[in-house]
Amino acid sequence: MIIQPAQRTSTVKEYYFSRKLKEIDRMNAERPEPVINLGIGAPDGMPPAAAIDALVESAVQKGNHAYQSYVGIPQLRKAFADWYSRYYGVTLDPACEIQPLVGSKEGILLVSLAFLDKGDKVLVPDPGYPTYSSASRLAEAEIIPYDLREEDGWQPDFEKLERMNLDGVKIMWTNYPNMPTGAAASMALYEKLVDFGRRHGILVCNDNPYSFILNDNPLSILAVPGAKECCLELNSLSKAHNMSGWRIGMVAADREIISEILKVKSQMDSGMFKPLQLAAVAALSMGPEWFTELNAEYRKRRVLAGEIFDIIGADYDSNSSGMFLWGRIREDNPLLGGTSDGEKSFGETVSDRILHDAGVFITPGFIFGRNGRNHIRISLCADCGTLRKSAEKIRKILK
Repeated sequence: MIIQPAQRTSTVKEYYFSRKLKEIDRMNAERPEPVINLGIGAPDGMPPAAAIDALVESAVQKGNHAYQSYVGIPQLRKAFADWYSRYYGVTLDPACEIQPLVGSKEGILLVSLAFLDKGDKVLVPDPGYPTYSSASRLAEAEIIPYDLREEDGWQPDFEKLERMNLDGVKIMWTNYPNMPTGAAASMALYEKLVDFGRRHGILVCNDNPYSFILNDNPLSILAVPGAKECCLELNSLSKAHNMSGWRIGMVAADREIISEILKVKSQMDSGMFKPLQLAAVAALSMGPEWFTELNAEYRKRRVLAGEIFDIIGADYDSNSSGMFLWGRIREDNPLLGGTSDGEKSFGETVSDRILHDAGVFITPGFIFGRNGRNHIRISLCADCGTLRKSAEKIRKILK
């Protein structure tokens, strides 16, 4: 390379799933049967038909292929506001409290670049979504992990948080229904987070893409009185509307916070393709029956994923929310094979054994933090037939 990379890139690695998919591609080239991937949360269902129709109809209209407004078309911002009012009971001003995004993952980096200076501190959940940490590192901030533990229902220990040195902490990332653990949101939890953020002058960033999945009561942290003083919320059509590849998300917050995020975003793109925005408007208009049908399928899959964990010998919560099932590996698990490899966690050892011997990829929990080391995660984004086939392949290696 003719020049040295930026120093900030030395603090992050290529995304785990990007690396793992390369490994699976190499395995597929050498195997008679491809690896079954139960690792990534990419919904396999179809988006609402109304969204596809809106995309097709608007894509052939002259004038819809030009640059678009950085803040999104008014119809989309209003659709997001109506969606929040209808399902979360939250009032948002579509003119200034909503910013459409190219997926909510983009928002994590935008928020980090907008509010973090070098040396600022960020509270990041452990276990938690790896992008919270990588975006913080790219902004040259200092990561302060806070524990989520099974004995606490995978919720923050607020007494422990209060005892921590919070000097210099500007942002706290939180995510419920939780990924990877499936712990549900509650208004009591959100009230504690709002109170914590307000008292300590910390911006609480709630990442909320799973609120409709295996959950009949979607909640938003912005429903807590006064939350806009100290909170923002990211949301997305990826999970709730089977539109992950469309990359349509949003951030909701007080107008001043949105204004700062827009400063960064407007330097990085030139607005979302208008037919995508019109399709999102159609998707956001879906009624409760859409989510009822969606979750009926996910409930079947959760049962089958639980049967896989029963075969593996992993403990799990059969009533968890979100699109993953989270399982704990015990020390006596036969798939550990008496391993003495101190470098690998129980979760990684079991995941690798299942991948290479059974041809099934299940995500090891270590990638989500220290508290996930002895866990594994199954994605529910595989149909029932695939989950049953995976169970059979794993059962064979145990025999």
